[in-house]
Amino acid sequence: MERPIRSICIVGGGTAGWLTAAIIAARHASRSGCGLEITLVESESIGIIGVGEGTWPTMRSTLKKVGISETDFFRECNASFKHGAKFARWVTGQASDFYYHPLMLPEGFPSLDLAPYWMKYSEAQRDAPSFSNAVCFQEAVCELGLAPKLITTPEYAGVANYAYHLDAGRFAGFIREHCVRKLGIRHVVDDVTEVISSDTGAIDSVQTRKSGRLGADLFIDASGFRSLLLGETMGVPFVDRSDVLFIDRALAVQVPHDHEQSDIVPYTVSTAQKHGWIWDIGLQSRRGVGYVYSSNHTTAEAALAELRAYVGDKHRDLQPREIRIACGHRQVFWKGNCVAVGLAGGFLEPLEASALVLIELSADMISTMLPATREAMPIVAERYNKITQYRWDRIIDFLKLHYILSRRTDSAFWIDNREPKSIPDSLQEQLELWRYRTPGDQDFTSNCEMFPAASYQYVLYGMGFRTDTRHQAFDSDIGGAKRAFAQNETLKARWTKTLPKNRDLIDKIKTLGLQKI
Repeated sequence: MERPIRSICIVGGGTAGWLTAAIIAARHASRSGCGLEITLVESESIGIIGVGEGTWPTMRSTLKKVGISETDFFRECNASFKHGAKFARWVTGQASDFYYHPLMLPEGFPSLDLAPYWMKYSEAQRDAPSFSNAVCFQEAVCELGLAPKLITTPEYAGVANYAYHLDAGRFAGFIREHCVRKLGIRHVVDDVTEVISSDTGAIDSVQTRKSGRLGADLFIDASGFRSLLLGETMGVPFVDRSDVLFIDRALAVQVPHDHEQSDIVPYTVSTAQKHGWIWDIGLQSRRGVGYVYSSNHTTAEAALAELRAYVGDKHRDLQPREIRIACGHRQVFWKGNCVAVGLAGGFLEPLEASALVLIELSADMISTMLPATREAMPIVAERYNKITQYRWDRIIDFLKLHYILSRRTDSAFWIDNREPKSIPDSLQEQLELWRYRTPGDQDFTSNCEMFPAASYQYVLYGMGFRTDTRHQAFDSDIGGAKRAFAQNETLKARWTKTLPKNRDLIDKIKTLGLQKI
């Protein structure tokens, strides 16, 4: 007899739990009359990590899809615009050392690959612009602190591709309110005291302190690092990836702006240090700053001294919060009738802001692939696990790329990161190909890629990697390349004069609102 999926129980709130609830509920709203019920149970006594404050552009479509106004989002979540990331001191450690990973594709990409043309030009001209500056106008916009759109640009549309910085605590509360008021999520505030399994090994229900037993057909584990359901109950082991990525500690602090109208930097700043790197994220009322480092290469005291030197004497009395990072993920992400999202499934260092996008992608897959019956669940679980594992592997490759291209020799941390034994075979193979050919779509054949070829180009050529383009046939469209470079200069001139400052636009949005699409 078929057993239809009619109920979902999400254990854990925070961004992972509530964003997952919103995505599933919004997609399956038409099934509410057929008995699909979503319950989220969260504890009052367990706080959220609250430092995942950088998003990908995917968050725009997610918020739109679940029915949230972008104007309301800016008013309620202390949010700001993000053009991408600026990596400072990653290559040589010098003050002048920086490059950008913007969120826009290079001009004409992917039908036209400007990388080999830029490579040839930069080898002949010492004063050649950086790769990202030559192929994309976003770096110039970032350097001037400008927003990615105008007040007349409708909600979720942009002149430049953009993402957000947000206050994780406020965002979780904002999504929760929307889920309960607009999407019909049943919210249970209670502590889970026991997870009850059935004779088949599936999860039957969770026992709560005040609300009794809560049963469901599908359980989603959003319990954070503890991984109460998938890890503790289902016994899925943790796969340690610290042999590749060495970061295992974070010191996070909230730094107030110097004054109410301080400029808001419209990109994430990632500044390399001796034993890791510091993130710096500008929000409306403050900056989120944190030092992630390897405890195998330095002490907590030395890391704190580096962080205090970064924030300056004015903020030396701020007390950072220490977060221990277990770098890795669960062996599988969906077992039986339990699937993990967010920290319950795993975590990597916050370089390139992959945490929130993994929640979005996981929730969207669960929602899209949601089996009609319990009998179909093993098939869905197997496919989900393959896709999710692939995504984690590609994120790990991309994060490692930043470290192995560094030429810093001021500490064992940087030297050890370049040891071949710490570099995944998949990444080594790609680098061997890219010695003679610029990265292209042919190098990424899955429809589940996390980063496009353009992202690899931005990092490779931003960090000084050289491709020997003599072995690459590319001169057939020199005219098209010249036109694309010229078009980028035209766009750069136009938008650096037209776009408003980041804070100015945010203030107008809060006062006037954006046009609805």
